Amino acid sequence: MAPLLEVKDLTVRFTTEDGVVNAVDGVSYTVEPGRTLGIVGESGSGKSVSSLTVMGLTRARNAEITGEVLFDGKNLLEASEQEMRTVRGGPIAMIFQDPMSSLHPMYRIGRQLVEAVQMHQKVSKAAARDRAAEMLALVGIPDARRRLDSYPHEFSGGMRQRVMIAMGLCNNPRMLIADEPTTALDVTVQAQILELIRRLQSELDTAVILITHDLGVVAEVTDDIAVMYCGRIVERGPKDQIFAAPQHPYTWGLLKSIPRLDTPRDQPLVPIAGRPPSLINRPTGCHFHPRCPYVRPECVTVDPTLEPIPNDPTHVVRCLIPAGERKRIWADLKAGRTPAVAAVEAGITNDPEEASDGA
Repeated sequence: MAPLLEVKDLTVRFTTEDGVVNAVDGVSYTVEPGRTLGIVGESGSGKSVSSLTVMGLTRARNAEITGEVLFDGKNLLEASEQEMRTVRGGPIAMIFQDPMSSLHPMYRIGRQLVEAVQMHQKVSKAAARDRAAEMLALVGIPDARRRLDSYPHEFSGGMRQRVMIAMGLCNNPRMLIADEPTTALDVTVQAQILELIRRLQSELDTAVILITHDLGVVAEVTDDIAVMYCGRIVERGPKDQIFAAPQHPYTWGLLKSIPRLDTPRDQPLVPIAGRPPSLINRPTGCHFHPRCPYVRPECVTVDPTLEPIPNDPTHVVRCLIPAGERKRIWADLKAGRTPAVAAVEAGITNDPEEASDGA
């Protein structure tokens, strides 16, 4: 199936008083109709900036943007601001992380939904209001027509997020970008929101980009996963492959820091050591090497590229550890052995302080 969205070598830099912020560095991925791509990573990894750039929301005097963002064959980076206004909320919709900051607190919900409909459809106000009520009902808000006259503060957090989903879907978008749509919600409401997105996607054949730091969320609804670190994609592939046979030490760290019901109660969680690097002063070589338990001398100076793993061109990784050793290390980690033991027996130096000194 031909991709609906194709991002090629996207780079976004912001010039600030402190230096150049390398927010996104050479990111490439595709999304096909009816499929969901999950973009995961810690805060500051470039997840949101890459998707905001797709929407044309990072254009500023201090921004330098290169690469291509092809939506249905058209490069959105070359589109004018007027053209992008017809794209946002129409063919491409976005659900932001905090609905309270996205919904106007002084306007009723109905007015905001009607405005979103009339922005992209030449319909009367009455028809737009009917569409707004229909979408509120579709996302599971009871007594939808009456709730059109409510203000955002009269809704719970989960209900406000449903309103944002209704606003995003009211013009039947071909692509939906959801930026941390369940971060501030309890697990019950979170499950309802994820099920809603999945159901609406199946009904409308919408392509979805789900941005999150929660691997449990992407395990529920995604087809493919891109793991980002320090503005780059360090691993990308089908969801089943990422969870069954992850290839990058950062992905291992994310997976091992998640509590699981099937692990022994006395087995501790293994957090990723250190802190995310500065996007102004990035580490040399592999950007993850100061935090990597399996760092090698060449990791300090050699900048790895995305390469497919053997026998699977759909699964790519940015790592200098040979594929055979990566397989062995992950097998040790799955068996509950600590990173230190796995690293020593694999013959790899794993002293983050030593790696940082080398940088």
